[in-house]
Amino acid sequence: ELLIASHIKPWSESTSMEKTDPDNGFLLCPNHDCLFDNCLISFDDDGRIIISGKLSDLNRKSMNVNEEMRIKLTEKNRKYLEYHRSHLK
Repeated sequence: ELLIASHIKPWSESTSMEKTDPDNGFLLCPNHDCLFDNCLISFDDDGRIIISGKLSDLNRKSMNVNEEMRIKLTEKNRKYLEYHRSHLK
């Protein structure tokens, strides 16, 4: 109930097929969803979190973000993440 379905490649920039592709999305908690949508966090091809330098230590702590975080990826997630990382702030 508390997770948000977040597109990796934004809906507004996705093709019809990409919009409905289950691999173009993650379930994230609200704070991580907001950071992800604003390109303040992303993930590398191994699922390790990438944190923007624009996110202060205080914001990292209050948003529960740290360098040890990882997610499991599918091969198709990686394609969308490449696009997402190119927009990291």
